[in-house]
Amino acid sequence: MSLFPCPQRGYKRGIMFGVFSQAYRRALVCWTAGVSRLAGLVVVASVVATLGAGVFLAENVRINTDTEDMLSPDLDFRRNSEVVSRAFPQFSDNLVVVIDGVTPDIADDAARALAARLRQRPNLFGRVDDPAGSDFFRRNGFLFLDLEDLYDLSDRLAEAQPFLGTLWRDPSLVGLFKMLNMAADEALKETPAQPIEIAGVLDAITDVAMAQTVGKFAQLSWQALMSGDAAEKDNEIANRRILVIQPALDFASLSPAADAMDGVREAAIGLGLTPEKGVRVRLTGSAALSHEELKSVEKGMGLAGAVSLVLVISLLMVGLRSSRLVIATLVTLVMGLVWTAAFAILALGTLNLISVAFAVLFIGLSVDFGIHYGLRYQESRRRGEVHALALGEAANQVGGALTLCAVSAAIAFYSFLPTDYLGLAELGLIAGTGMFIALFANMTVLPAMLTVMPKTHVKAGAGTTDKPVRPTSLGPAFQSFIRRNSRAVCWTALALGIGSALMLPKAAFDFDPLNLKDSKTESVATLFDLMADNRNSPYTVTVLSRDLNMAMGLADKLKTLPEVDDAATLTDYVPTNQGEKLEVISSMALFLAPAFAAKGTAAPPSAEQRGAALDRFLDKLKALAQLPGDAPAKQAAQRLSLAMKGIQGEDALKEFEKRLLTALPGRLVALNQALLAGPVSLATLPVAIRGNQIAADGRAKVEAFPKHDLRDREALARFVAAVRTVTPDATGSSVVILEAGNTVVRAFWQAGIVSVVLIALILIVVLQRFRDVVLVFVPLALAAMLTVAASVVFSLPFNFANVIVLPLLFGLGVAGSIHLVVRDREESGIDGVLETSTPRAVLFSALTTIGSFGSIALSSHPGTSSMGVLLTIAIALSLGCTLVVLPALMTVTGRNRNG
Repeated sequence: MSLFPCPQRGYKRGIMFGVFSQAYRRALVCWTAGVSRLAGLVVVASVVATLGAGVFLAENVRINTDTEDMLSPDLDFRRNSEVVSRAFPQFSDNLVVVIDGVTPDIADDAARALAARLRQRPNLFGRVDDPAGSDFFRRNGFLFLDLEDLYDLSDRLAEAQPFLGTLWRDPSLVGLFKMLNMAADEALKETPAQPIEIAGVLDAITDVAMAQTVGKFAQLSWQALMSGDAAEKDNEIANRRILVIQPALDFASLSPAADAMDGVREAAIGLGLTPEKGVRVRLTGSAALSHEELKSVEKGMGLAGAVSLVLVISLLMVGLRSSRLVIATLVTLVMGLVWTAAFAILALGTLNLISVAFAVLFIGLSVDFGIHYGLRYQESRRRGEVHALALGEAANQVGGALTLCAVSAAIAFYSFLPTDYLGLAELGLIAGTGMFIALFANMTVLPAMLTVMPKTHVKAGAGTTDKPVRPTSLGPAFQSFIRRNSRAVCWTALALGIGSALMLPKAAFDFDPLNLKDSKTESVATLFDLMADNRNSPYTVTVLSRDLNMAMGLADKLKTLPEVDDAATLTDYVPTNQGEKLEVISSMALFLAPAFAAKGTAAPPSAEQRGAALDRFLDKLKALAQLPGDAPAKQAAQRLSLAMKGIQGEDALKEFEKRLLTALPGRLVALNQALLAGPVSLATLPVAIRGNQIAADGRAKVEAFPKHDLRDREALARFVAAVRTVTPDATGSSVVILEAGNTVVRAFWQAGIVSVVLIALILIVVLQRFRDVVLVFVPLALAAMLTVAASVVFSLPFNFANVIVLPLLFGLGVAGSIHLVVRDREESGIDGVLETSTPRAVLFSALTTIGSFGSIALSSHPGTSSMGVLLTIAIALSLGCTLVVLPALMTVTGRNRNG
């Protein structure tokens, strides 16, 4: 016969919520009695289910890092974006390899070498696009210079023609010193022709010599010397090359781009493209951003999970004061968490960057259930009840409240299901269902664990005392404070509510998804570097036109808008003023032809030849250093003479030769190739360029670039609105960012209204007293307004990730209020409630929840971190309102046992 048979007698009038409530409580007690009788079997079955779920997770868990997939594909702007993606699939899932060199020569050589190496593995790297290094741009690059810059380059090369010929025939240190000696001879004449700016050349060589002396890397940039100021307008851009790769992504892996990214880095290291050799290779692009964002989330959530577990265990030890209860609660928690994760993958197939937070949410909420159940069980045991009776009483007394809390929290989560914000909708489905899994686990696994574990000894007669001992209450000081200051607390709460309400219009929403990424990761930092160039900014608008002619007309209209800086089409790849530019290039080819007439065949110089050439050069420097006045050549020669003292010995001289002349052959070849430019028309553009601008069905792309900084939401809204006056179907990142933000805000309001209304209806039905419903909601409303005010005060704007805070606040915060209001029905007024274990359970439940959410704030991923910060603030404020404001309201309104 069971030690705790199913109850058949009625309940006290103060705790009767109706026939259904009574029947439900009977069912819970019967369930608990059955679990207690079959505890061993229940524990074994739970362990087996957990192991099976764990195996399923290990084989099937996936995470989708595409932030666009967090929004419904049925939205108009998503459809327009998908149309462009299908028309130009080569721009999806790309790796962008950014190569920065200390000189433009190094960057160019590194890019060509790396591109050639990557093309050797097409199965891994797929298409490797090197726009600036393509034959088209190397041959026709001069046509894309401004006409003035082209004339300036032509003049410089005409003056340097004799010296270029010397280097073409003898690209060695001997040939270089011979050229410099010729230039020095001209500078030493009384009326020098000054064919080249020798001072600038000598200063560049001085920098290389000084770097070698101190053991630093440096190479002479021949491109800068030949191009002069035309190449020095923006060193960062001139010294940068970009490769675009569309690699084969392994979507069966948690890190689809990992192999390709590792392969690029290995190839770069194998080619010696390292910072020690003047090259920095970085990765960005959609594939790299997704990969590193996933790693950032994994790292952050892993740390959050570990910290959360430590905090939860510590708080459980303090709150429950029983290692037996702590162990049982933790085992229940782990099993429920694994079951919930398995449900998530079974129901959705993948997690997203927001739904991965379900684990930390579940930890806080499941422990909340365990604490209330455990403390009520502990309270009964301290009154002397035997184990089975204590379990049944705990189920009877808190089972209904726990169910109501689970339903309320689930509603808050499920409220996102009908919205277009799929990222939060998926989190809502997982976490909402997780509430019922947590309820089931705590009403099944927890009592089974407490039954199979060794029982603590209870002294005989402990249950016969007339007045039960309440060692689990918050203490007389807290009770006294509430009794004496209830009205002051209520007036203070009213003042805080009014002040918070006045701050509501100042609440901000951060619409920019880039702010949700970890700026310390390579891909994001590199993207920000690229954004310094307006043409590389992600904040653009893209439009598809029926054909190129329509695209050209559309681009002309867009260029007239004050918000638009420029609009580009395929025609921008056809240089302007080609006739005059080709004449200049032809002239350059004509006067440079003798310099490139014959390739030098001289053998590499010997040590003696290098030494002799160096001596002659040093003599020329000495002569230049003795020029009268303060001529630039004189000062440059003095600096170089001093720097050359550090270049001693044959090995040092060979190293010096390498530093000065490694980049020369490539620049001479590139110059020779650029002299072969010919007319460029739409018909002669390469297939790769046409394919990037014209879709397979003939539709043409127009890309509009903003004039202002679109990280300002008002500027973004004006830019998109202006473009839509010309073409309503515009898409691109600017449109997606703006509309995504609007969608999330709508989802927030929709979910908030749904959760509040449904929770209120359930509370009205269950509590059956309007005053009790008001008492539950007042602390929640105050906590919600205070949370928004805190976001303003601490400059914590809402964003795509933390917008879930307020709907969750109603679902999570309502639990504490429900427990206090329900316990008030059992006791003789609020004083009786404060003497029970319920306030302590509310306190430590909230603290464990804060510990769980607070740990998310440690994440390096800004999105999940901001969610953790605001959730921590919200739950902390909710705790204060529940434990202080609600009891004060109960006292002031004269709540008593008889209602």
